[in-house]
Amino acid sequence: MTYCVGMRLDRGLVFMSDTRTNAGIDNISTYRKLFAWEDTDDSVITLLTAGNLATTQSVVSLIEERMKAPGDRSHAILGLPSMYQVASLVGQTLREVISQHAQTGQKADSAFNASIIVGGQVKGSEPRLFLVYPEGNFIEAGEDTPFLQIGETKYGRPILVRAYDPGMSFEAAVKLLLVSFDSTIKANLSVGLPIDVQIYERDTLRLGKRFRVRADDPYFRTISTGWGEALKTAFDSLPDPTF
Repeated sequence: MTYCVGMRLDRGLVFMSDTRTNAGIDNISTYRKLFAWEDTDDSVITLLTAGNLATTQSVVSLIEERMKAPGDRSHAILGLPSMYQVASLVGQTLREVISQHAQTGQKADSAFNASIIVGGQVKGSEPRLFLVYPEGNFIEAGEDTPFLQIGETKYGRPILVRAYDPGMSFEAAVKLLLVSFDSTIKANLSVGLPIDVQIYERDTLRLGKRFRVRADDPYFRTISTGWGEALKTAFDSLPDPTF
């Protein structure tokens, strides 16, 4: 399992993912699940992946191979005229990989299930964010649903719903997402550090700041400890019921 979030802000997009992959409690590994590409002054694309690791790695490998292939560029993720077409291409690639591996064809509930968040900006259009399902279809984040989650989503969602503000700074958004990830990590052993972060500032058409938060990161420890103490203080301040 994993946990990934893509978030829309007035200033741009923020992406965050954990790196834990497990095939049982005695077989835990670290794999990157955040991938990004740029075509300077034309388009910037970021992917977050969750689900079967072989499937997601095959999808990313296919995307990268087709970007480098000479000749026909219709299957290259960079250079497409819109983010809608980027999401459509990612969906086609995901469906293709699943159908190649599943014994009875592509099925959403197969062992090769995976889902992908894709976001970015193409020159001349707004930054956009999509969630691609195993069937290859997708939905877009909007004003009513400004962030998208995949993987182990339930533990980290409440803080996002309560504290999200489209006008918040990148710094505040990263802090909010780290609280969401800390809550998820504490509740589910299948999600774990390190955490990868990618920031994209609208209209720059260049990959922004990217970094990895490790277990010994002092800021993450401050967030984790401080959030726990803040929750305890808030709980203690609430009135007790009367019987």
